[in-house]
Parts: sequence; structure tokens; C-alpha cells
Amino acid sequence: MDPQGSTKAESLTLRLMQAIDQGGMTAGSRLRSVRDAATKEGVGVNTVVEAYNRLVARGYAESRPGSGFYVRRVARSRAAAPASHVSEAVDVVSLLREQLEQHYEVRVGDGRPPASWMEGADLTRHLRLTRSGEASEHGYGSPWGYLPLRETVARLLNERAIHVQTPQVLLTQGANHALDLIVRHLLDAGDTVLVDSPGYYPLFGKLKLAKIEMAGVPRLADGPDLDAMARLMQSLRPRVFFTQSLAHNPTGGSISLPKAHKLLQLAAEHDCLVVEDDPFADLQPASAPRLAALDQLDRVIYVSSFSKTLSASLRVGYIAGAAHHVGALCDLKMVTVVSTSDIVERVVHQFITTGQYRRHINRLKARLAEAYPPALRALTRAGAPAQAADPAGYYLWVRLPPGLSERNLARQAAAAGIFLAPGAVFHPERRSDEPAIRVHVAYATDPRFIRFLAAAIKGAR
Repeated sequence: MDPQGSTKAESLTLRLMQAIDQGGMTAGSRLRSVRDAATKEGVGVNTVVEAYNRLVARGYAESRPGSGFYVRRVARSRAAAPASHVSEAVDVVSLLREQLEQHYEVRVGDGRPPASWMEGADLTRHLRLTRSGEASEHGYGSPWGYLPLRETVARLLNERAIHVQTPQVLLTQGANHALDLIVRHLLDAGDTVLVDSPGYYPLFGKLKLAKIEMAGVPRLADGPDLDAMARLMQSLRPRVFFTQSLAHNPTGGSISLPKAHKLLQLAAEHDCLVVEDDPFADLQPASAPRLAALDQLDRVIYVSSFSKTLSASLRVGYIAGAAHHVGALCDLKMVTVVSTSDIVERVVHQFITTGQYRRHINRLKARLAEAYPPALRALTRAGAPAQAADPAGYYLWVRLPPGLSERNLARQAAAAGIFLAPGAVFHPERRSDEPAIRVHVAYATDPRFIRFLAAAIKGAR
């Protein structure tokens, strides 16, 4: 089936979208059964199923298992733009370099799933853009990013109860680019921020390059240690707190709803902004306790991307926030990189709106559900049980026996062709009193890794 929109399924999809937009089909009404629609439209059942899936992917309908498809009206909005900013640098660490260059066969420390988990996405055919009926001028494109994708992102955010209009959404070259822009926009050299500890190590490098002072907030199983955070806010008066609320990298835990409420109360009390990075958003339930949903982007700036769930090489992410922040970030993006890739953004938009992304996400969720139980069992057998983790993410945090040196373990693993992610890398001060490693669930059962880990732990006792 041609993904560019010239199929019978796309024609039917567009007719139904027009009927919904014009009020001919009201929100909450049930679409015809697949068989009835096939008979009425003179098309095959598969064509109707594909059209209905595209309606779901574009926010015009919802699927209710066992009941059918129902109309869901979506508010649409157009873009705007504000004004100015500038600054510097980019960060590289050994762990990040290995994730890009890939010298090791066993990739337990990797941040991304294996290629075999993503093959179902079949992105290659979506890159044949010459078949698209949509003209592209091959210019720079808007610094805001491809408008239809921004509209789609706004719709996805509204489904997560984060109520935004399209002008509050800025497309970026992945979440790392988004964080870099936010650091430059919000902070000056010498400012102090709070970060998760352990937390997202590429962010630490960006902050160091910008000469920002960091203080780590200990990460517990259900989110940040709020007692420690309160003390740090009182003594340091930080400008911003950077955090990953859900499927946290590297510990895999997710924040609880009561803790999310209290965190926002603390931030308001101490006049601290919160940057919430949500890389696994599309694997999480829409109702998950996001800070951005509780706060409605008053104090929270929200970051996400398609890199962890679709393809790291596509580099498409986004920022959502208050209009004055997002306008300034757009100007900063324009000054530093001019714009993001209009072509790549069109590919991602097409992938979402044809329903392919929804099917891919469902497959990815199924793979994660299959991978978690054997991963936990294998690590327990090796003598290194993992901390409780959110199964809608990729990571397990494995604490090591006190006598075992992370650094020596990583060296020995490298000699055996095994790539590990030592826990110290994930702390802003690059050290920890509790040795640990981050394990990607997809690789956790590799027999070479399990044998190596079991032997190392046995030798340390």
C-alpha cells in the first residue's frame, strides 16, 4: 500500500476527516462497522480497517475494543512567532561515543533498543519522498519546524492532558538539542540547577560546558527525594530542576502522583522552573503522572522526542511550554542551527498519520512486556537483582556488591567485548558511594553478559 496518500484507504480517510470537520459526524458517534463501511464505500474490508486506523492516528477517532470506532473531534490551531537570544557548545563523553561508534558486540550499556526491535517500523519506504503528493521547496523550512507535525504533536500532548496550542510547540533535533536550547535560554554561567542523581549524563556535560553549577537530587524508586530537594532549594536557590519523571534514565523508575504534586508545590514555593524530559512518552499511558499535565506548562517546560521509540538517526524531538519561553527558544534555534530538517519532519509526520507509528509502538510495547520477566530472572540468578522499574521504559538499575569497582568491572567487560554503562557516569559529580550499572532490558539476558556478571560478583564476595 502506497504510504504517500494516493491509496483508496487515504481517500476514504480524507472523506471521513472532512465529514467530521464539517460537523456531519458528531463527537462520540460510532463509525459504521468495518463490513458496513466496506459495502457502502465499495472497497475491501482491509481498506476500511486501514482508513479507520489512520483516523485514530490523526486524532479523529478512537478505537474501543469490542465496540468499534468512535468519532473524536480535535481542536486545530495555527502557528505564531515571537523574538531573540544566543550562546555556545556541544558535549561528548566516552559512554556517548561508544553508543555512536559501537565497538562492542554485547551492548548491555546501550541506551537504545537493538535494530531488530525497530525493523517492523520499515522506515525505508517512507524516505521515498518523491512519491509524496506534497511539494517541498528544499529550502531551510520554518525555524518552528514542519507545521503539520507540530499540530500532530500538539494533539498527542492534549491526549496526555497537557493542554497546548500549536504555537507552544517547537520542533528540535531530538531531546538533546531541546535541552541544549533550554540551557542556553534559561541559564547564565554561575547559575545553579538541580538534576536527578543518578540522572541523564549528556545533560550534565551540557551544563558543565555552560559553566552551570549542578547539585544532585537523589533519585528514589518513586521519584526524587523531596526532603533532600527541599534542603537544596532552601540553601542554593536553584533556577531550574531538570528531571525525567517517567521510565527514568538510568534507574527505570517512575514518579508517583503524590510525589509529583509535592514536587510542583516545592518548585512554586522556591520559584524554580522544572524541565521535564519524557523520552518514553509514547510507551507510557496517557494518564501517567506527568508534571507538565499537573502544571499545564505554567512552571514546567516539557521535552520529548521520537528518537527512543522510532529511530535515533531521525533526530526529531520537541519542546512544549509557555508561549514566551517557546518563542525565545525558536529564536535561539534560528540563531544557532537556522532550522531543523523539514524533510525528516515530514517523514515522521507521515509515519504517524498513516497509522504505522501506532502499530510500531504496539509491537515495541509487546517486546518490552516479553523482555522484562526473563531479564529480571537472569539478573537475579547472576546475583545482581535489579531495582523495580517501569516496564514502559528500557532500563534496569543494578546495584553491585560494595567491594566491586565499577571502573574495574567496565574495563574487564571491555576486554571481553562487553559494553557496560557504569553507574558513576550518571551522577553529576561522576562518582557514587554505591556501585551500580545501567542495563538495557533488551540485552540483559545475553548469556555472555550474565556469565561475566555472575563470575565478577562471585569473585567480589
